[in-house]
Amino acid sequence: MKQAFLTFLVAAVTVTSAFAEAPIRPGDRVAIVGNTFADQIREHGYLETLLLQRTQENPVSVRNLGWGGDMLTLRDRPTNFPTEESTLTDHQTDVIIACFGLGESFNGEAGLEDFKKDVADFIASHAGKKYNGKKPVRLVLVSPIAHEDLGRLTPMAQKRNGQLEAYTNAMGAVAAEYGVPFVDLYTPMKYIMEEPDAASLTTNGIHLNSYGYWAAARYLFDTLVTGENETVREQPWRVTVDAKAGSGSAEGLSLEKVEVNEKGISFLAKEEFGPTLAPPTEGNLPPQLADLRDTLTVDKLKPGSYELTIDGQSVATASAADWAQGVAIDSSPAHLEAEGLREAVNDKNRQFVYSWKAYNQVHIVGERRNSPSGQALPGEVIEFNNITKARDAELRDSIELKTRQWRLARVSD
Repeated sequence: MKQAFLTFLVAAVTVTSAFAEAPIRPGDRVAIVGNTFADQIREHGYLETLLLQRTQENPVSVRNLGWGGDMLTLRDRPTNFPTEESTLTDHQTDVIIACFGLGESFNGEAGLEDFKKDVADFIASHAGKKYNGKKPVRLVLVSPIAHEDLGRLTPMAQKRNGQLEAYTNAMGAVAAEYGVPFVDLYTPMKYIMEEPDAASLTTNGIHLNSYGYWAAARYLFDTLVTGENETVREQPWRVTVDAKAGSGSAEGLSLEKVEVNEKGISFLAKEEFGPTLAPPTEGNLPPQLADLRDTLTVDKLKPGSYELTIDGQSVATASAADWAQGVAIDSSPAHLEAEGLREAVNDKNRQFVYSWKAYNQVHIVGERRNSPSGQALPGEVIEFNNITKARDAELRDSIELKTRQWRLARVSD
């Protein structure tokens, strides 16, 4: 089943992202627009962290303009709210990731033709616009996710998935007509949701939880950074060591000084790109997601229990049989640093929201706009924007690849 999914994934990437260059490229200034799905991407930070790791030599810069409930033709904002075009221009946007279709899908089959027209109008509304002052903005369209079946909580799941699939196909057809990259998120997420005994991806069938955003980010990342003439860096880390021969190989790391003695195994691992963030769930991962975790496999160990330490920090303990099958490595020093990067991404996004979507509108257009706090707010908004830009600069310098000492030592028979 896992191999079938991976075959499907490769095929899907080829179909949806077969362009001369990747939809997102190093140095791009990216804007995300759309509904609640888009809005909550900024609350979790998984996609942006992956993109930063991927483009560390020339990092991307992301602004999330998602707004809960947004649809292509219904995007209400408070009085005097800055126009989307002004925000895109201020960010000097190179590429827009647009996430729509969920709200529209409630119109069912009767609304499909209008939806196609609305997607075409959205594409036309950005055609030729040079928000970066140099080149026309590029678009990427992202479909809605599937509706998760949570039993009695989601009695309409089957019907809704029929509607969501139809709207996904409609969006894909319009994207193909206009030559716009399209990410079918509905199909792979539905596939994962249908895995038996797997942890839930949503809170209510519609809105992804943190684990759901972790999973969606991995699929989005693979499609957004793949072009016709480009191969995605291998993700995740794969380390394999032969305990008898004293040899090893790796993907994502380069190994040096592999040594075997009566106490165990040690080697230096030079990081070629960042690690995979740990999945935020204690439940079982379906095979296709479990295969996305960083893994160490050690063959031909003598029976017993062995502890892995990296730069002296305990990371995992397992039996020789388990090491031979491969053990997920999620809590190494590199993984903790990557989690720190994600937290920094989330903080940057909060600062941007404070500057762009101030929550207390009564101080802007309401009865308190002439109060001292209301008069101070415009200056505060500018300062939050400055903080956001400073956080962006800090993110550019926060990814450091290192060479670390890995040791696997026997701790019991």
